[in-house]
Amino acid sequence: MNSLPPDAPKPPASPAAAPRIAPAPAVPRVSSDQLFTGGAVELHIDHRGVLYRLKQTALGKLILTK
Repeated sequence: MNSLPPDAPKPPASPAAAPRIAPAPAVPRVSSDQLFTGGAVELHIDHRGVLYRLKQTALGKLILTK
């Protein structure tokens, strides 16, 4: 006996019939130690012609400003 209404969508017959979703590509990862070298606490990022400033605070937090 089936408890689903007759117009309810039916689940796939088997896992092989289910659509496959490709895994997301790996996101590049950069350590802040690689960015802030030689005691620097600020760096400039040119993104599509707009200059951004990335600062490291005394508490080690990062602040990105335009």
